[in-house]
Amino acid sequence: MIGMGTIINTVAVLAGGMLGLLLKNGIAKRFEHILMQALGLATIFLGAGGVLKYMLVVEEGVIATRGSMLLIFSLVIGCLLGQWLDIESKMETIGVKLKQAVRIKNDSQFVEGFVTTSLIICVGAMAIVGAMQDGLSGDSSMLVAKSLLDFALVAILASAYGVGPVFSAIPIFVYQGAITVIAALFGTVISNALIEELSYVGSALIFCVGVNLVREKTFQVANMLPALLVPVFWSLWNALIGSFGGGI
Repeated sequence: MIGMGTIINTVAVLAGGMLGLLLKNGIAKRFEHILMQALGLATIFLGAGGVLKYMLVVEEGVIATRGSMLLIFSLVIGCLLGQWLDIESKMETIGVKLKQAVRIKNDSQFVEGFVTTSLIICVGAMAIVGAMQDGLSGDSSMLVAKSLLDFALVAILASAYGVGPVFSAIPIFVYQGAITVIAALFGTVISNALIEELSYVGSALIFCVGVNLVREKTFQVANMLPALLVPVFWSLWNALIGSFGGGI
């Protein structure tokens, strides 16, 4: 069933968040910092691994790189657009409104927990590729695997931040659900190359999220999200040029 992967993922995020809240009072404050550093380090390696997997290629026994210009253009254009739109502030505003809606007053980490968790579980390669596979063929296996990872991640984050991470279930449902619907409707024009490029740029953003968990707000990752749009236009441009008998 198309869309089942996102439903399972959303439920896993909610369940992980609830478990984290139960654990919150049982984890001493002195352990919270080291847990966040461990999670940040793991996220850094996940992001770096995704970037290097795409970027490094072996040609005639020599290690070479590819996609450098795509990464540069994606990050530069995406950051400029995101900064202009001020997505970070808008996400924080959503967090504040959610906090007000559920009438939570004494939770100073609600907004940070909501934004940080939403970014971690939304911008990774598994979220993009898994949602596309779900929409293209109804194969939700990758999102089911991601659900297990998200369950553990959100549990740890909720134990540190409180209830904010629980509400990341909303953006994951909307984000992955939208990708699945788009893939189901326009699957014939989505190439494997585009999926790889989206995963590539998404992995770079995941790396930045990991750094933020270790060093606290080094990157404004939300303002970098439009970088994911650049591979789409890059692919459309190549398809247009290719239709005239050329290519980039």
